[in-house]
Amino acid sequence: MTEHGHSHGHDFGRAFTLGVALNVLFVLVEAYYGLRADSLALLSDAGHNLSDVLGLLIAWGAFYLGKLRPSRTHTYGWGRATLMGATFNALFLLVVTGGIAWDAIFRFFHPVPIEGGVVMLVAAMGVVINGTTAWLFMSANKHDLNMRGAFLHMVADALVSLGVVIIGALFIVTGWTWLDPAISLVIAVAIVFGTWDLLRRSLHLSLDGVPAPIELDAVRNYLSGLPGVNAVHDLHVWAMSTSEIALTAHLVMCDGNPGDDFLHRVAGELHRDFAIEHATIQIETAGEVCALFRHT
Repeated sequence: MTEHGHSHGHDFGRAFTLGVALNVLFVLVEAYYGLRADSLALLSDAGHNLSDVLGLLIAWGAFYLGKLRPSRTHTYGWGRATLMGATFNALFLLVVTGGIAWDAIFRFFHPVPIEGGVVMLVAAMGVVINGTTAWLFMSANKHDLNMRGAFLHMVADALVSLGVVIIGALFIVTGWTWLDPAISLVIAVAIVFGTWDLLRRSLHLSLDGVPAPIELDAVRNYLSGLPGVNAVHDLHVWAMSTSEIALTAHLVMCDGNPGDDFLHRVAGELHRDFAIEHATIQIETAGEVCALFRHT
């Protein structure tokens, strides 16, 4: 039996610190000017950005929990915290979105004019701040679902703020009060579409689903095609965290145990070809399967 592990995590502590600080400042500015301009679009976006501050804090906490070493009580470490963080962020964001949609529908029946210039100025700040924060996590969003959650939230916020800038300009030109709640509903729909995939993927991994990059048949075919392997069974692939994939498998090898060099080579190739960080391989050299092979 052999185990292979590797960690490719980066220290995103500074990115989280800067991202949280920027977004807290922006929430305060946006809420102040939203109240001053009586803009539901700004107030709803401030609430959304506040949820993203909490989301960043959750992702930050999950990131550091995931780096804790295994112990006698947590033999795989705390990597699952990153899955829990991604799931919580998705659920929390959907709840906040419901509040935004409710307020927007109410404002349709009670329209209030807004200060288009103030709305445009504050929203433009949001484009810069959210875009900068998204850039901080861009390098990790492809291989870590927890980081991807933070990245997608910031990208969505930058696009939403850009939309608010456009609405402010349109209001100055047209004076249409329905534009403010309308963009709030657009924001809500955009958040739902952007969050749903994160929720689906995080729940899938939390239930020990096969991670998206892995083609289970390809892994099985690779193991079955190894020299001396007569059969493969009890093959399991799951996520230990949002960035680490684990595998266990039994290889039936009727000609005898090939030794440690074979096991180390297999673990290395699984890591190289399938991004599997932690592989546990058990060799079986006797039993009913081998008996069948010996009599054919």
